[in-house]
Amino acid sequence: MKPGRKRKLVDEVCGEWQVSIRKACEALEFDRSTYHYKSRRCGQAALEDRIKAICHVRVRYGYRRVHVLLRREGWRHGQNKTRRIYRELGLQLRNKTPKRRVKAKLRDDRRPATRSNETWAMDFVHDQLATGHKLRVLTIVDIFSRFSPALQPRFTFRGSDVVAILERACKEVGYPATIRVDQGSEFVSRDLDLWAYQRGVTLDFSRPGKPTDNAFIEAFNGRFRAECLNTHWFLSLADAQEKVETWRRYYNCASEHPSGYVIEEKRFC
Repeated sequence: MKPGRKRKLVDEVCGEWQVSIRKACEALEFDRSTYHYKSRRCGQAALEDRIKAICHVRVRYGYRRVHVLLRREGWRHGQNKTRRIYRELGLQLRNKTPKRRVKAKLRDDRRPATRSNETWAMDFVHDQLATGHKLRVLTIVDIFSRFSPALQPRFTFRGSDVVAILERACKEVGYPATIRVDQGSEFVSRDLDLWAYQRGVTLDFSRPGKPTDNAFIEAFNGRFRAECLNTHWFLSLADAQEKVETWRRYYNCASEHPSGYVIEEKRFC
């Protein structure tokens, strides 16, 4: 029996039978020094709150990746402590969690972008070749200027592929302060997390099942599908890459976008 449970039994015996702690401990064969022991461990409420805050936003992170983020923020405790608190809070990952039970950070702290490269949005669009082969397109857009730094079709994507595309785009137009993404496996990957940390980029995750948290990329994807994907047959991956890049350049060079913001960065056309 755990000491905490035995200590509770001692208190119950003392209260019910009106006996001393010494006699109650002797009857229950419980050492009095253990009963009187007071933990010297400092409080961990702040650490618990921080772990919960991380898991509310990064809902697919296990305790190891949570510990990495804590170390980056200056916490110096061991990984075992993170694991213990993570489990005590009931944050273990479940493969099939109903959407109504998934926790996520509310979007009440977002502010409208006021300049280019302040906030990007990123997502995937699905399509297929004329042969029926499935195709995915990584779409990226600056939510202030509506400039699209990259549109990349591929058959499959990994986290490292997303990092390579972002690095090429950022070398041309600069690094964003924040990138809004959903909870897709490519976006919660270790590769993208490490890249964002090294480049000083914040990954702003949407709540699962809430596409309105990333409404800018949804609107962009709708226009991209209507004007490009639905109007072309893609015979091969190379053909898709060429046509998608042509549309991206046309979109970026448009004199005015639906938002009313006039793009002045013609050097990227």
